[in-house]
Amino acid sequence: MSVDWGKSKYFKATEFVCSHTGKSEMDEEFIFKLNQLRDNFGKPLTISSGYRDPTHPVEAMKKSAGAHSTGQACDILIERADAFKLLSLAFLVGFTGIGVSQKGGARFLHLDTIESSPARPRPTIWSY
Repeated sequence: MSVDWGKSKYFKATEFVCSHTGKSEMDEEFIFKLNQLRDNFGKPLTISSGYRDPTHPVEAMKKSAGAHSTGQACDILIERADAFKLLSLAFLVGFTGIGVSQKGGARFLHLDTIESSPARPRPTIWSY
C-alpha cells in the first residue's frame, strides 16, 4: 500500500529512497509502526537505508531480494544505550525482524515487519 506521507508525523519519503533507482516504495503500515516507535523513543531517528529496489546491488547479490525490497524494512543509525532502548521498544511496537550491528563504525539496527515464511521465519533476531 502506498504511503500518504502527509500522515507521517516524523518521516519523509526522501529518507527511504533507493540509492540505486530513486524509488521509494515503502509500506504504509510499516511507516505507521515506525512513527509509533519514534513517538515512544522520544528522539529523532536517522534512517541509513530504507527501500531497496530488487535491482539494487545489495539485493541483487541475494538468492531472493530481502525485506528492504518489500518496503517493510529500514536500518536506523544508533548505538549503545540508545540502541538498547530502541530495541526494547521495537519489540513492543511489533517489529518482528531485527538485525543488530553494534561494532565498528557502522552501528545500526535493522527493523522489519515482513511476514513469516520458510525462507525468512519471523519473529527473529540476528547480528551482523
